[in-house]
Amino acid sequence: MKKATTAKRAGATKADGISPSRMIDGRIKELGDWRGEMLGRIRGLIKQADPDVVEEWKWRGVPVWEHDGIICTGETYKDVVKMTFAKGAALDDPSGLFNSSLDGNVRRAIDIREGETINEKALKALIRAAVELNASKKKPAKKRSA
Repeated sequence: MKKATTAKRAGATKADGISPSRMIDGRIKELGDWRGEMLGRIRGLIKQADPDVVEEWKWRGVPVWEHDGIICTGETYKDVVKMTFAKGAALDDPSGLFNSSLDGNVRRAIDIREGETINEKALKALIRAAVELNASKKKPAKKRSA
């Protein structure tokens, strides 16, 4: 049996046979407005910042990007596209991108509204910092005894 992480990197599929990446493609197309364009743009920036990112589809329809743990989610609402960073409270945000979920102890979010622009350089730096944080928290592999 293959390890789950190997399967994910190879483009694992959900029970219905559709890969998480295709499901995200479908969501972007289904939205058909500025939210779909923004979600697609965010997705591209995440992939540029971390070419080894793994795309997932969780919680009945939420795009999730992972690398040694969850980096962020990409939720879409009527008036906002929300990027929620799983460990955002532990990240430095010198550009002040976080503008939502600021009171929590763990998560932080970025709400993007129609017509707003993204500081792409700062967002990529934040994504790379989240990946580095996840990697630093990764538990080392257990040694097998002979």
